[in-house]
Amino acid sequence: MSDGDYDYLIKFLALGDSGVGKTSFLYQYTDGNFNSKFITTVGIDFREKRVLYQANGPDGATGKGQKIHIQLWDTAGQERFRSLDHGLLQGRHGFLLLFDLTNEQSFLNVRNWMSQLQVHAYCENPDIVLCGNKCDLSEQRAVKEEEARDLADKYGIPYFETSAANGQNVGGAVDVLLDLIMRRMERCVDRSWIPEGTVRANGTGPAPLDQPPPPEGGKCAC
Repeated sequence: MSDGDYDYLIKFLALGDSGVGKTSFLYQYTDGNFNSKFITTVGIDFREKRVLYQANGPDGATGKGQKIHIQLWDTAGQERFRSLDHGLLQGRHGFLLLFDLTNEQSFLNVRNWMSQLQVHAYCENPDIVLCGNKCDLSEQRAVKEEEARDLADKYGIPYFETSAANGQNVGGAVDVLLDLIMRRMERCVDRSWIPEGTVRANGTGPAPLDQPPPPEGGKCAC
């Protein structure tokens, strides 16, 4: 795809405690490499990647491919969940919530990150994928897979054990999040939550979206 040749601009935000591997995760997804000497992220940065998305219908048939420009936004973990606000989350379609499988406290803090997302994101049930990162460090594991899956099931969100070092499940986690977002946009009657600029006027996606008044409370009715 050439510059500007896409149908949708989709923005994801990576969240989680400092040191869980958010930056390395995003670089592994966009560049396919790992740098063990990444310095701590300061402020906000983002990576980009173009993909071709094809949805499968209920009959199993593959729909027409949509060209997606993904922006993956990286936040400084030291901002902590206390400073998450609407401004930081505004315009983000979905969220990659990471914790470190070798750090139990980062797992315990997942509940705090989830609480803040439910308050400040575009609706009370935004699209989130939970990632237990650093699964390659099996001898240092401090969080059982069963515990993490039980927590993800409690919130009704997908869970992946990922490795930014070797790429395990990194692409799969992002692909699932993208699929959740595209399906939400397809089924929503109220599209007031969809950020301006998501659908390109010359793209093959839906025509420019009418913006009806948001439902009571300003939350998405999807």
